[in-house]
Amino acid sequence: MSVGSLDVICITLESVTGIFAVVGNALVTWAVKLNPALQKTTFFYFVSLALTDIAMGILVIPLAVMVSLGVIIHFYSCLFLCCLMMIFSHASIPSLLAIAVDRYLRVKLPTRYRAIFMKKRICVILGICWLVSVLVGLVPMLGWNQHMGSSSYIECRYLAVVRMDYVVYFSFFTWILLPLLVMCALYTEIFYVMWTKLSRAQKALQKEEQCGKEYRMAKYLAFILVLFAVSWLPLGILNCIFYFCPSCAIPQPLTYPSILLPHANSAMNPIVYAFKIQKFKETYTFILRAYILL
Repeated sequence: MSVGSLDVICITLESVTGIFAVVGNALVTWAVKLNPALQKTTFFYFVSLALTDIAMGILVIPLAVMVSLGVIIHFYSCLFLCCLMMIFSHASIPSLLAIAVDRYLRVKLPTRYRAIFMKKRICVILGICWLVSVLVGLVPMLGWNQHMGSSSYIECRYLAVVRMDYVVYFSFFTWILLPLLVMCALYTEIFYVMWTKLSRAQKALQKEEQCGKEYRMAKYLAFILVLFAVSWLPLGILNCIFYFCPSCAIPQPLTYPSILLPHANSAMNPIVYAFKIQKFKETYTFILRAYILL
């Protein structure tokens, strides 16, 4: 197991990213717990995303570093660790999709039907999202892997245990690209409906203000979606090139940033909340002053 200078740089960046992801998203959950104004159904989804990003910092990033180093362990132990990485890597997708559907229903459904957005039902939806993530991530353990029938110890590398057709067709096309396209379609419809409502001058001022709040929240959530897409698509595209064009040489300096970007996305969301959502910014400031900067 040799470690080059590029590996050292990447491990350092991964470690810093993991620390920021854990601290920043712990701050998000703390803010939601402290501020009653943030204890609304939409922000429950934010907490789910924050928990996913905390798991990325605590579990996925250290496991990714270990796998990149090629530690010698049993095949199924390596496969299970890679499955854990897949579980928490996929966990953001159902939550983001649930957020998009939630905003779409809020915009499209009449006010009298908004009672469906109850805390208990949101918790059930989030539970289903996490269950789907676990099932998707554990698929390689059910046989869709590189195992050739002999139990042995191997140099633990991601592609030594996980099949590329699973990574490309099932993980990327089915559980990343397709949901992203659906979410883009939903947000396009949301913005069209909100723009139509805001452009009607005959509406009452109070209703215009409510539409304005919904429109701003949709913009923030769409921005989070764009960040997610920018962070995850490069790795998916490189995997497709590697799978469909095995003879194509992918430079290692290009591979490492594409792996680091999805992990860095976990540290981005708390920063976005601070700059885009005033309630989060105010609560962050309160926490820093009251509990940290004593």
